[in-house]
Amino acid sequence: MRNRSIDASDLAHKYCDLGAPSFPRSLRKGWDTSTLLTNLINSGFPYPKIQTRGTELVLAIALLAAIGCGHKQSKARLPATQAAPPPVQRQNQVPSQGTASAKPSADGPLLPGRIAPTPAPPGGVSADDLEFVKTHSPIRSEEGLATWYTAAKGRKSANGQVFSDHSLTAAHRTLPMGSLITVTNLATGQSAAMRITDRGPFVGDKLLDLTIASARATGVYRVGTARVRLDVYRTPKPIDSGGRWCVQVGAFTSHHKAEKLKEQLLHKYPGANVIEFPGDDSFWVRIRPEGDNREKAELIARRLRPAEGEAFLTRLD
Repeated sequence: MRNRSIDASDLAHKYCDLGAPSFPRSLRKGWDTSTLLTNLINSGFPYPKIQTRGTELVLAIALLAAIGCGHKQSKARLPATQAAPPPVQRQNQVPSQGTASAKPSADGPLLPGRIAPTPAPPGGVSADDLEFVKTHSPIRSEEGLATWYTAAKGRKSANGQVFSDHSLTAAHRTLPMGSLITVTNLATGQSAAMRITDRGPFVGDKLLDLTIASARATGVYRVGTARVRLDVYRTPKPIDSGGRWCVQVGAFTSHHKAEKLKEQLLHKYPGANVIEFPGDDSFWVRIRPEGDNREKAELIARRLRPAEGEAFLTRLD
């Protein structure tokens, strides 16, 4: 490899961009690299530590590495940061909770206790979803109260995606994650297709929580709460069999009360996974029975009589 001569004047000019003293171009003209080094040292600038052997070459490399190939570099404008779905744990990682098995994936089997993300199409529903709704009949229907909700920026929905006010999605406690549904306002007749991507509402008399986009599409946004009909068109998993289940208890106004219930549940159900976690302005306890078994979760939900709030049977997948 042939060494290429380096113009000391240009190096001095570029080195000044890094904060070194600005030597006038007329003074720099004709300098060799040794002269440049001497003047930089005399100026007191913290020059790179170099070996005496090959001084000129090492200095040139150090300078060029520090400043890049151009005289001026433009700063790239980075996109706004956005929280990503949680990483799926593999066999060489430690599981965070639970004991039930999960489906394998292309990157290796999921560890026990982890729920695989169930991403929805951009915007919540796709053109294929809308066509499917037009050409098929619902497989299940139920009626109840719907309200709407929002979330802090960057918060993830239960399906693993970042929550968006602008997506046609909804929260339901027990339908399989990713279910394609329509919601019809029984008072106005307004209807919209959407997908289940979150869990809730954890209020006893409510059936469905809608995003702002879904609430506007169904006429629920202005009134806040409305009676609706929920029609289920297709689900990625069976509704009435299988699934992974838990019981969510709350809301507690006191962290102490939530911790106390957690200790009681751990003692009563030693094979279960019990966690206590904070909500926006309250505290919750979640218990996952052995194997995330639905029958066991239903039994726990029926037997629990919390000091505050209610016990909600909730599907995890």
